[in-house]
Amino acid sequence: MSQPKILLLGPPGAGKGTQSKNIAETYDVDHVTTGDALRANKDMETEHGTPRSFMEAGELVPDPVVNEIVQAALEDADGFVLDGYPRNLSQAEYLDDITDLDLVALLDVDHGELVDRLTGRRVCSECGANYHVEFSPPEEEGVCDECGGELIQRDDDNEETVKERLNVFDENTQPVIDYYDDEGELVRIDGEGTPDEVWADLQAAIEDAV
Repeated sequence: MSQPKILLLGPPGAGKGTQSKNIAETYDVDHVTTGDALRANKDMETEHGTPRSFMEAGELVPDPVVNEIVQAALEDADGFVLDGYPRNLSQAEYLDDITDLDLVALLDVDHGELVDRLTGRRVCSECGANYHVEFSPPEEEGVCDECGGELIQRDDDNEETVKERLNVFDENTQPVIDYYDDEGELVRIDGEGTPDEVWADLQAAIEDAV
């Protein structure tokens, strides 16, 4: 099978990271995220400046700079799973101009489920390992299985912040979802099953697309 070009959409907590890793490993393609691409190319010169100049000033990197960075990352990849881009309609239109996607998949998860997932997440303060109080608890409560470090709840995983993150996602990214839906390109994947169940459905969609 040729190396597919996949766009994976979904709100925070939908499991994009887990499923992107599955895609990258199964199909031997690059996992391209906006954050990684910006960090890897922070000194890349664009007509609007370097990503570093905005990041060090604590400012959002503007769309034209993000677009150029993502384009450079995709040009270096034989196949890819794109995660975290496009975040708005203008980026989606730009992406259409620079590559042909084999599949646009949305991990569809109810907001209530997302709040439960994200507020239950715990992270090791020492090694960064991830746990969940309900779905993936450590052997000993509050203690990392890997290194024995203390498990903490990140500041952005409290309920109020989680709900705000989901609202921001809806406001910015719903037009992207509608864009691909209107084009007849969007495939919805039920993201509320176990990671293995979601992967089975996603892999079937990939096989159908390529």
